Amino acid sequence: MKRTRNAVRNVIFGGLLKGYQILVPFIMRTLLIRYLGMEYLGLNSLFTSILQILNLAELGVGSALGYSMYAPIAEGKKDEICALLSLYRRYYRLIGLGIFLAGIVLLPFLPSLVKTDSIPPDVDLYVLYLLHLGACVISYWLFAYKNSLLAAHQRSDLANKADLAVRTLQYLIQAGLLVGFRNYYWYLLAALGAQILTNLCTALVAQKNYPDYVPRGQVEEQTRQKIRGKIKDLFTSRVGVVIVNSADTLVISAFLGLTVLAVYQNYYYIVTSVIGLVGVLFTSTLAGIGNSLLTESRGKNYADFCKFTLLIAWIAGLCTCCLLCLLQPFMKLWIGEAGILPGQIVICLCVYYFIYEFNQLFNAYKDAAGIWHRDRFRTLTTAGVNLVLNLLLVKPMGLYGVILSTVVATVIVGMPWLIHNLFTTLFDGEDRQSYLGTLVFYGSVTFLNCMLTDRVCSQIPVEGIRELLERALVCLLVSNSIFLLCYGGRKDFRALLAMGKRFLPEIPHDKATSGNDRSAEETTKFADYGKAGAFYEDCSSGNRVCGIVHGSSAGPES
Repeated sequence: MKRTRNAVRNVIFGGLLKGYQILVPFIMRTLLIRYLGMEYLGLNSLFTSILQILNLAELGVGSALGYSMYAPIAEGKKDEICALLSLYRRYYRLIGLGIFLAGIVLLPFLPSLVKTDSIPPDVDLYVLYLLHLGACVISYWLFAYKNSLLAAHQRSDLANKADLAVRTLQYLIQAGLLVGFRNYYWYLLAALGAQILTNLCTALVAQKNYPDYVPRGQVEEQTRQKIRGKIKDLFTSRVGVVIVNSADTLVISAFLGLTVLAVYQNYYYIVTSVIGLVGVLFTSTLAGIGNSLLTESRGKNYADFCKFTLLIAWIAGLCTCCLLCLLQPFMKLWIGEAGILPGQIVICLCVYYFIYEFNQLFNAYKDAAGIWHRDRFRTLTTAGVNLVLNLLLVKPMGLYGVILSTVVATVIVGMPWLIHNLFTTLFDGEDRQSYLGTLVFYGSVTFLNCMLTDRVCSQIPVEGIRELLERALVCLLVSNSIFLLCYGGRKDFRALLAMGKRFLPEIPHDKATSGNDRSAEETTKFADYGKAGAFYEDCSSGNRVCGIVHGSSAGPES
C-alpha cells in the first residue's frame, strides 16, 4: 500500500468527520440540557456505559477479523476474502443475538444502577433502555461485516462520507423533535432509525467499490483456529477495556446520581472530543504502521516510534495546557455556574488526558503488530485495580476519587506493562530505559508549560468570550514557544520535519486507489524484506505475521 497517500487521505476525511461529530453532538447536548434537563443527559451516559458492557459479546471479534483480512488483501486472494466475509457475517449475527439476550437478562437489575431520587418522574427506564439496546443490536445484524472491507482497504473515508450524510439527517430530526415536542422517546427513535440507515448506506458503498467481494465459500479449518485463538487472546483485553470505560460512569450513577453524572460527562465530553481528534491520526496511520512493521527493519520502526512519541508529546502537551486553562471559563459560558466542577477535578482530567494520548500511541503499535497474547491480561488487571479504587474512594472523596482511581490505575499498572510488552516484542530491550527517560522529559516539560501558562492566564482581567479567546491565544503562543525551545534541537524533531515535507506533496494530486494497487517496485520490496527476515514474531502462535486491526462498530479500542 502507498502508506503516505492513504494516511493523508484518511487523516483529512477522518479529521473533517471528527470535527463534525464533535460540534453537532455538542449542539445536541446543549438542546438536551435546555429542553429536557441534566437528568436526561445522565441517562444517555448511563445507557451508553451499559451497552459497552453488553458489547463484551463481541469478544474482540472485530479486531481479530480485521487482522485476518489484511494478508489476503495484500496478496490479492479474492476467494479467501469472500470466505472470510461469510465467516464474519455469521459471527456478527451471533454477536447481535448474544447482546440482545444479555440485554434482556439485565432488565430486572436496571433500578440498582441508578440513584433512585435522580430518575426523571416522567420516563420509563425500561422502555428507554430497550430503545438503546435495539440500536446496538441492529448495528451488528444489518451488514456489519461489509464495513470490514472498507477498513481493511484503508478506505474508511468512504464510510465516513456515508456516515456524515446520515448523521446530518439524524441531528436535524432530533433537534426538531426536542424543540417542538420535548419528547425523549422520539429522540431515541430517531437515533434507532439513523443506525439502520447508516448500516445500509455503508453496505451500499462497500458493494459499489468492491463488487467482487461477496460472502461465499468456507474458511479453512486452520484459518478458523487462528481466528479463534486471536479472539480468545482479545477477550481478556476487551473485558478490561469495557470495565475501564464503563466503571466510572456506573459508579457515579449509582452513588452520586444522574445530575452529578451529567455535569461530569459535560467535562468528559470535551476531553474525549480532543482525544477523538488526535485519535484520527492513529486510526488513519494504523494500516501504514502494520505495513511498516512487516517491511521495514526493527531499527527503522523504532526510529519512527520515537518520532511519533515526540509528535504526541507536542500535540498532547498543547491540548493539556488548553484544557487546563480553557475548561472552566468555557463551562461557565456554556452551562453556567451550576455546571462547574472544582479545580482539582479539572487538573485530574488533564493528567488523564495526557497519559491517555500516549497510551493511544502504544496501543496503535500493539494492535498493528497483533501482540494480543502477551497483552491479554494487562487491561483486565488495570481495570480491576481501577474498579476497586473506585469503590474505595467514591464515598470519602466523591467524584474526585473516581477520576483519580482511573489515573492511578493507568500510570501504576497499565502504562508500564504496555511499554514492557512493546520493548520485549517489537523493539530492542536496551532502548527501554532511554525511552522512559524521554517520556519523563516530555512530561516534565508539559508540567512546567502548564504551570507557566496557567499563571499567565490567571492575570487576564476580562471575562466571557473575550477571556476565552485571550486565554486560547496565550496557550498557543506560550506552549508552542516552550516546546520549540525544548524540543527543537532533538533529532526526532528534525526527522519529523523531514517526514512532514514528504506528506505535503501527497495532498493535492494523488488519486484514491484500493489497497491492492502496489506497484511492481513495492511488491518486489515486499518480497525482498520477507526473504531478508524483516519480520517479527507473533507471541501468540510463533507465526511470522503482520497484523492490522480495525475497530468494530461496538466501540473504540483503548
